[in-house]
Amino acid sequence: MRDAQGAPTALPALLALLADVSETGSISAAAKNSRMSYRHAWGLLQRFSEQFGTELVHKVRGQGTALTPLAEKLIWADRRIAARLTPLLDSLASELQQELARVLAGDAQRLRLTASHGFAVAALVAQLREQGLTVDIQYRSSTEAVAALARGECDLAGFHLPIGKFEQAAAAKHRPWLDNERHAFLHLASRAQGLFVAPGNPKGVTGLADLARRDLRFVNRQQGSGTRVLLELLLGEEGIDPASIVGHDSAEFTHAAVAAYVASGMADVSFGVETAARRFGLDFIPVCRERYFLACDRSALGEPLLAAAAQAMADDAYRAALAALPGYDGTLSGKEADLATLF
Repeated sequence: MRDAQGAPTALPALLALLADVSETGSISAAAKNSRMSYRHAWGLLQRFSEQFGTELVHKVRGQGTALTPLAEKLIWADRRIAARLTPLLDSLASELQQELARVLAGDAQRLRLTASHGFAVAALVAQLREQGLTVDIQYRSSTEAVAALARGECDLAGFHLPIGKFEQAAAAKHRPWLDNERHAFLHLASRAQGLFVAPGNPKGVTGLADLARRDLRFVNRQQGSGTRVLLELLLGEEGIDPASIVGHDSAEFTHAAVAAYVASGMADVSFGVETAARRFGLDFIPVCRERYFLACDRSALGEPLLAAAAQAMADDAYRAALAALPGYDGTLSGKEADLATLF
């Protein structure tokens, strides 16, 4: 993409610079972080201020340089886009890596993992790749993942179930594709799910019942995601008609994306895992805990790739990575779960 003068667009550089100004409160420090001269940084700010017709930064007595409301919105728009596109870009990168591997290494073995985009899954992929395993990751909803496993399109499929009385109802959504005799289930992690609200909870949200308030804008996950399934079960217990929730029909594909909507002020509340809320500086109201599993063919459980995956999940390094994620617990990671009563 090029600007009006035919030069490559400098918008990515501007967004990075604005993010650094927000963090440091200084144009000079931001320029240093962005590896550009102060003169170039100031020129970039002035150029885009002229294009937008308003200033992007201003001086605050005793606090250095701050962003204007427009600059704040630009940053949050960039973060929302990144959160929304990350699963797609990761999947495309994995497909490209897969094709290159076929060309360069013939029939080299690779682990095919299909799961919803999440922090524990991303940590596992990183762990496996550090150990030299080739991992093809496809980010899909929980129902799409287990369906792919049933069709033989992946080796491991991720899905999650709430702890407690909704476990059976949530499991029923996956029963068409999972069978305890055919499939084995490995613990990946347990995690907290709850409501995301702006810092300080300015709307006074106390629980799920507030979602029916007409003054609250909600942002939802996509159809088929385990988080949306769980939310609908919880709403049913509260006697809340989903159609009464402002924004219930919205559909974002990651926990980070819905967190970005709340953090940017485009929504007042969302529902997801605690780690996403904390990473976007939001307050978190816990609602329930759930267990995340990776399903595989039972007959393949002892094969080298799956054995390596189970070992990686049980490794202290992986459990430490989970412990660093707010709301996550990896105590049982890598252990086989008995879900015979569910599947």
